[in-house]
Amino acid sequence: MSRNVLVIKLGALGDMILASPHIERIVEAHPDDRVWLLTAPDYLPLFAGHSRLRSISFARKGLLAMGQAIRWTRKQHFPIVYDLQGSDRARLLTLASGAEKRVGLGTGWFYTHSPVLDDRQRHFFDRLNGLLACAGIPQALPRARLWTRSSCAAAVGRWLDTRQLQRGKIVLMHAGSSPAWSSKRWESEHFAQLAALLADAGLQVIWTGGDADREINAGLAAITGLDATGEFRVPELAELGRFARFAVVNDSAPMHILSCAGIPVYALFGPTDWRRSHALGQEGRILRNPVPCSPCHQGDCPPAQQHRCLAGISATAVFARLRADHLV
Repeated sequence: MSRNVLVIKLGALGDMILASPHIERIVEAHPDDRVWLLTAPDYLPLFAGHSRLRSISFARKGLLAMGQAIRWTRKQHFPIVYDLQGSDRARLLTLASGAEKRVGLGTGWFYTHSPVLDDRQRHFFDRLNGLLACAGIPQALPRARLWTRSSCAAAVGRWLDTRQLQRGKIVLMHAGSSPAWSSKRWESEHFAQLAALLADAGLQVIWTGGDADREINAGLAAITGLDATGEFRVPELAELGRFARFAVVNDSAPMHILSCAGIPVYALFGPTDWRRSHALGQEGRILRNPVPCSPCHQGDCPPAQQHRCLAGISATAVFARLRADHLV
């Protein structure tokens, strides 16, 4: 008899993508059940093309949205709930579901099954594999993916054709970051130098990003490359990645999005620990200064951490790495 099974994953974007292999493992573990994903509205398009996963969204904040989510969850009579979020909100939803089997990250009476997490500094992907293991589900492989609609690929193909861009000859670059984390940004001058070297090698550079990246991308595109700011939502950006040779990005959401395309994604890391947050399958393509610096030249770096500064990474060093990997 088919049952309803619930997966809770509310955000954020990078974590949603990191959890995609685990969500698929859960779906595979319940071939005869109806598997639901409860998430935030922004993330519904990431799973729109999945053939078996049913998705529903509620706002992440507010008592009204929380009440609606609880009522819906209780109404489904889920016997099993997998909480891949671990936040207070997700724990309350898990408990309120009344499910007999409640699997989640953490300890206490919220869950009936939870992994022993002896090292909270581990990568989020590894922590979720621990969650699967305690539920008796095979561990996920480190390959992120999105389940987009076929119309995404067609739209991206038309965009490339209109601009006469050659598939396999384009390079995607993301020079921005969250406004709250400007210290994650490699200097624009370095990005511009790298873009010029790539253009001289016969590659076409596309600057990607959202509204927060408009100013920086406009300045870079005025020197070299094409400004695609705001042209693509998350699913379309992942599809665009399938037509690219590789990508060079800061530690940001596009790093995770483009990893879904299965292309090489080179990520520049400075104040954050790459071991905890690198894109899946891309740990061999981390770009960082081998010499730690403390304090950093950026004022908003975490003062309690000794970190590796972005200032010491040169455009010529990145280009040399790309050439050594036979990509240029």
